[in-house]
Amino acid sequence: MAITTRIFVLCALLLAVASPVSAVNNASGVILELSVDGPIGPATEDYLQRSLQTAAERNAALVVIRMDTPGGLDSAMRGIIKNITSSTIPVATYVAPTGARAASAGTYILYASQIAAMAPGTNLGAATPVRIGGVSPPDRSGDEESEKPDAASGGDAMQRKIVNDAVAYIRGLARLHGRNQDWAEQAVREAASLQASEALKLNVIDIVATDMNDLIEQVDGRDVMLRGEQVTLATADRAVEELAPDWRNRFLSIITNPNVAYILMMVGIYGLILEFANPGAVVPGTVGAIALLLALYALQLLPISYAGVALILLGVALMVAEAFAPSFGVLGLGGLVAFVIGSVILMDTEVPGYGIDPAIIGVVAITSGLMFVVVVGLAFKARGRPVVSGREELLGAEALVVSGGADGGRVAIHSETWRARSDTPLSIGQRVKVIDVKGLTLQVEPVNASEQEKES
Repeated sequence: MAITTRIFVLCALLLAVASPVSAVNNASGVILELSVDGPIGPATEDYLQRSLQTAAERNAALVVIRMDTPGGLDSAMRGIIKNITSSTIPVATYVAPTGARAASAGTYILYASQIAAMAPGTNLGAATPVRIGGVSPPDRSGDEESEKPDAASGGDAMQRKIVNDAVAYIRGLARLHGRNQDWAEQAVREAASLQASEALKLNVIDIVATDMNDLIEQVDGRDVMLRGEQVTLATADRAVEELAPDWRNRFLSIITNPNVAYILMMVGIYGLILEFANPGAVVPGTVGAIALLLALYALQLLPISYAGVALILLGVALMVAEAFAPSFGVLGLGGLVAFVIGSVILMDTEVPGYGIDPAIIGVVAITSGLMFVVVVGLAFKARGRPVVSGREELLGAEALVVSGGADGGRVAIHSETWRARSDTPLSIGQRVKVIDVKGLTLQVEPVNASEQEKES
């Protein structure tokens, strides 16, 4: 009995140890292909996070991220890496097709994946951080020494801290999957880049694959580290299914484009100002409120400069002041300058794809100036014009008595006949002034009496 119990316990332990490998080997799921094209940002992070969750729910055999990116935001990159390293499904990052690149943030993601693959004619690297807000290749317009921010003559203390943090981060990712740590550091400190064949020789990547079928064939049977456990990939004869971004991802990708977020913010501000200038228009206020809320949601996901936002609001306020109280262009010109400067520095990052197009800034600035000086000015002038209808128009107007009496009579005003009341008797042909309107009756007083009261 004791021997049987020991055998049972030993078998249970062996099954527990072998379960991580068998879970992947026996996976019945498909291979999911994800696509990352363009700058990496909040929309990319959301897309990959939700896709990895879907892969886990479907017990996929492998997730392949087909990548072509110039870089992206540091916060989004780190979020993606956390999702990859905590995923229960192995992830292969594949830089493809030919001519694609995994620059800057893409290099970090490639290092974090269980399988790092590239197509012939692709490249990776240039992972030097330029500021806290983002990761992108350095400016290559200077000399060779300017491309080495950690060199003895390059970079201030803050820049060295950022670079050292990035070096430690990417070396940790390289150690995680047994890849070349020294070149990873070189990619950060010197913005080094590699072609696919060279990357394979230097143990920067695992595979050079001509296409998706070649990649699947090469990874079959490979051992990788998945959440601290060694597992064997089983990808032979697996169907490949492309998991495209859904409407939420596409919508998020659109509004987190800095140019779109900027335009939404301006539409929101214009709409609310026009609504306040002309209460009851409804449409400008409704459209403006929706656009402004979308812009605020997008901007809180992006690395913005609050000084830029403040300058934009100040510029708008000064241009409104110019339209309301003309100052011979001083307020308007100052507002335009503040608006342009705020727009230029609004995005606090130099990451490719996350700047505002100068052409858009110019068009919006010129449109803003014309709008506030002309349109808003006319709106405020319209509010100052005399009322031409309604109760307010009757007050103070003169009427002619057509029938008199002790306590009033009837008066003619604006081609209409009204019942009138007066504290003094009225006579036919007398001119009176309307001082109050009570229903269909006008309270009047003789014009001479009102003029005498003013003189006294």
